[in-house]
Amino acid sequence: MLKDFTIANLLDLNETIAKDLFEGKTYPWEVLPEIGDFILKLGQTLSEEEYDHPSEDVWIAKSVKVAPTACINGPVIIGKEAEVRHCAFIRGKAIIGEGAVVGNSTELKNAVLFNKVQVPHYNYVGDAVLGYKSHMGAGSICSNVKSDKKLVVVKDGDEKIETGLKKFGAMLGDNVEVGCGSVLNPGTVIGCCCNIYPLSSVRGCVPANHIYKSKTEIAEKRS
Repeated sequence: MLKDFTIANLLDLNETIAKDLFEGKTYPWEVLPEIGDFILKLGQTLSEEEYDHPSEDVWIAKSVKVAPTACINGPVIIGKEAEVRHCAFIRGKAIIGEGAVVGNSTELKNAVLFNKVQVPHYNYVGDAVLGYKSHMGAGSICSNVKSDKKLVVVKDGDEKIETGLKKFGAMLGDNVEVGCGSVLNPGTVIGCCCNIYPLSSVRGCVPANHIYKSKTEIAEKRS
């Protein structure tokens, strides 16, 4: 049921500097149009002792490791102990959590990465929210625009929500593992602690604590 995919059921808001962005909202995709403006306001409040401000609308914690080949465009905030690796491309409107990894040739835009998120190898993450300790395997991507260019609808069985958004990547709950080479189609919402098989094409909602291989092969995890 779509009530299982609310912010409260997907995300630990104590694991992001963007907690206030989510306040008053029901579903995580509701923050997507507001990320840029939120960064501009929050950035002005960050401690100069803890954050560098190397260019307009860019705030990077002093403990962050940034490869000299990385490209970082604002507005962006990169949290403490994060790592931005070789040839990473941050296009803007991005909040990167503490201890997160944006890796080799990964492209990121209009996204919130909670603390300890890893997108370490050849990932595309656009118009997305990735929960605490979620991980995307090499080459897995968030497809954020439908091929027919229509507005994205989130569907779970017979239930659906009109988002009003043309661009909607994926919403990952905390501790989600996405296998290598997977495609998360527009409107995908994945519950906490799920595992997505490599090379999967995912569409719609995956309930928490499940293993997803295909639309017809979804199994609940056993303790």
